[in-house]
Amino acid sequence: MKKDRRRTIIMGAAGRDFHNFNTLYRDNAQFDVVAFTATQIPNIDNRKYPAELAGDLYPEGIPIKPEDELENLIRDGQIDEVIFSYSDVPYDYVMGRAARVIAAGADFRLLGAQETMLSSGKPVVAVVAVRTGCGKSQTTRRVAQILKDAGKKVVVVRHPMPYGDLAKQSVQRFSTLEDLAKNECTIEEMEEYEPHIKEGTTVFAGVDYQAILKEAEQEADVILWDGGNNDTPFYKPDRMITVVDPHRPGHELRYYPGEINLRMADIVVINKVDTAKEEGINQVRDNVRLVNPEAVIIEAESPISVEDPAVISNQRVLVVEDGPTLTHGDMKFGAGTVAAEKFGAQELVDPRPFAVNSITATYRDYPDIGVLLPAMGYGEAQIQDLETTINNSDAEAVIIGTPIDLRRIMNIDKPSTRVTYRLQEIGTPTLVEGLADFIT
Repeated sequence: MKKDRRRTIIMGAAGRDFHNFNTLYRDNAQFDVVAFTATQIPNIDNRKYPAELAGDLYPEGIPIKPEDELENLIRDGQIDEVIFSYSDVPYDYVMGRAARVIAAGADFRLLGAQETMLSSGKPVVAVVAVRTGCGKSQTTRRVAQILKDAGKKVVVVRHPMPYGDLAKQSVQRFSTLEDLAKNECTIEEMEEYEPHIKEGTTVFAGVDYQAILKEAEQEADVILWDGGNNDTPFYKPDRMITVVDPHRPGHELRYYPGEINLRMADIVVINKVDTAKEEGINQVRDNVRLVNPEAVIIEAESPISVEDPAVISNQRVLVVEDGPTLTHGDMKFGAGTVAAEKFGAQELVDPRPFAVNSITATYRDYPDIGVLLPAMGYGEAQIQDLETTINNSDAEAVIIGTPIDLRRIMNIDKPSTRVTYRLQEIGTPTLVEGLADFIT
């Protein structure tokens, strides 16, 4: 018997999956989205995509199930197709999921970047990357300043991180630090929103990016898309900037959907050239020219500033780095590690013997993190676990290498210092030159 609607599962991680649903499936009577699956982010499964956001076709909402249950969901639900909708995974990972889906009896599908982009009535600049941890955040802040210096009213729209009450998070606006507390932001959310707020830039985020766009357009001359992981933009860009990382040469051609961003870029920023090896820089540059010879290539560094270097010198230090950069970003160091080396730390203290609860689980899930502490904070309980792990350690000092000052949200009972960083172009062309015709 022919089914009236094609039964569908959307595989995700609380972000791209919801956008794909809202854009292509919410009001589409040809499809019946039976479930979302969730991975990568702790505690986002076994929830429900609420009826308020799901639309008239889904009066009961849509369940969100652990990805581990995928095969059973396909078989028990007589699923016709599965849509892969999350980012920053190697190609063999994607095809491994495809094999699981097809073996269980369903079709496996990747959606095109263009068909999920929304069009804006305002100019859009998008900043994206080929991997998590390339330096999108400081690049976005640099672009925002360039546009402001040109007299433009800039609003940042950030890639989603809706890890709480989805209905309440449909459209979020952040213009003060108080907004972060009011919206019960996780550490990951604060790391992305707070630096913009401190520079006077309003940030929008949430779940429903069509509704978000309407709100942002009321305030902006230019919409600045601030990407997450290595995902493609949700808004159709008039100028697309992709950041690549010479510390991970070759990754720009091996990770989904980062290579798509590289091929679509108008401008490619090779970041961290001050700390990368020359052969890595050359390999990345050659790969950019191979797949996108028309792109403008800009080289940049991300110099660090340390609040108090004396806290580091000759001390046994615990280094806290940005969480996603160390976990699914696969980076082996960050700004805190650079500061420890630059200012003569005696030793990096291994946090793993002191980890508790969810932090212990993070090391189990990502065993290659090593002697760094990822700033995990998906909810109050995990923030408390992070604080306890820091204070349990026998370190003499703590280096905070995260985009926010953790001391604002937790009590650290050891001497500590914070590391910050910014984007600085090297030589020419610069981002000012690369954006000149766009601004005009």
